[in-house]
Amino acid sequence: MKKYLAEMVGTMVLVLMGCGSAVFAGNIAAACGAGVGTLGVAMAFGLSVIAMAYTIGGISGCHINPAITLGVWLSKRMNGKDAAMYMVFQIIGAIIGSSIIYALVSTGGSSGVTTTGANSFGDGEMLQAFIAETIFTFIFVLVVLGATDEKKGAGNFAGLAIGLTLVLVHIVCIPITGTSVNPARSIAPALFAGGEALSQLWLFIVAPFFGAALSAMVWKGLMGDNKE
Repeated sequence: MKKYLAEMVGTMVLVLMGCGSAVFAGNIAAACGAGVGTLGVAMAFGLSVIAMAYTIGGISGCHINPAITLGVWLSKRMNGKDAAMYMVFQIIGAIIGSSIIYALVSTGGSSGVTTTGANSFGDGEMLQAFIAETIFTFIFVLVVLGATDEKKGAGNFAGLAIGLTLVLVHIVCIPITGTSVNPARSIAPALFAGGEALSQLWLFIVAPFFGAALSAMVWKGLMGDNKE
């Protein structure tokens, strides 16, 4: 049970810090004194992952993302029961994180470009959004699988490699979709945003899972039979 709770806490922190940065300081710094812009939001997500990797990594592996859990399960590094429970607790944690953001916004103000951190795409940009979320999730999960490999991974530096990769992914993908690459991170804000965010939510579940499945397939092809 401890590993499930760890995933819940870790995902809560990721959503609170990552989405929170977009909600409260997401404007471009030049336009808002407290603004951090795209790079700041990207850093918030990446640093949250790094912090949690070194906090709960020894307990649960610090997936804090159903797409990563799917990739790990498809790579046969965990059983189906644990994978399902990880995903459930990740979504619960994300909802807790979004609840805190909602409470803060509803009792005060916000200076960002969003009030929930929900992902979205513009009219006529569904294909672009799907491709982006698939490809960037593929890259992100592939780094996770490689960095955490028991024999050829990055060891104690895995958390740093994974967090910095997430920063890079956000820098490119934020202008397209706000960057999901994490179904839990998308589900919770959409529940509070409602409307269009909920109607578009399917993409931010399907595309990251598809990207994660591709990464597991590629990783197994690259390393699965490597005896060296």
